[in-house]
This record gives sequence, structure tokens and C-alpha cells, in this order.
Amino acid sequence: MPKGKNQHVVPHQTGWAVEREGASKATQVFATQQKAIDRAREIAQNQQSEVVIHRQDGTIRDRDSYGNDPCPAKDRKY
Repeated sequence: MPKGKNQHVVPHQTGWAVEREGASKATQVFATQQKAIDRAREIAQNQQSEVVIHRQDGTIRDRDSYGNDPCPAKDRKY
């Protein structure tokens, strides 16, 4: 199980936000989804947690784990 709180990349009124799981406010807001993903990955790597990337409609597009994952993914994206 990851150590830190998961980081979610979600649509925001002014672009894309990085939100810590369970938080009521965004950590940071970015103009593009890619910039938000990059920041969320930095945070997740530091906290050994997971990044959950959402689509514009709020559904989950992708997830990446940066912790000690007991069930590593079988797919090899990179």
C-alpha cells in the first residue's frame, strides 16, 4: 500500500488541478493537464503514493503508482 495520500489530476474551472485525496481544496491549478500530471507525479514520487488522472468528464483515465506496490501492474507503458 502506498505511504502518502494519492494525488488526483482533475478538471478545474481555470484548467487542471492537482488534489490530494480527501482534501477539500486543490494543491495547485495549471493551465494544461500535462503540467498538472507532471506536478502530481513529483508529489507522488516524494510521498510514495499514486497518481490518478481523470478525464474532463471526471472518469479515471489512468493511474500510476510510485510507492511500494504489492501488486505491480502487468502492462508496460514505458
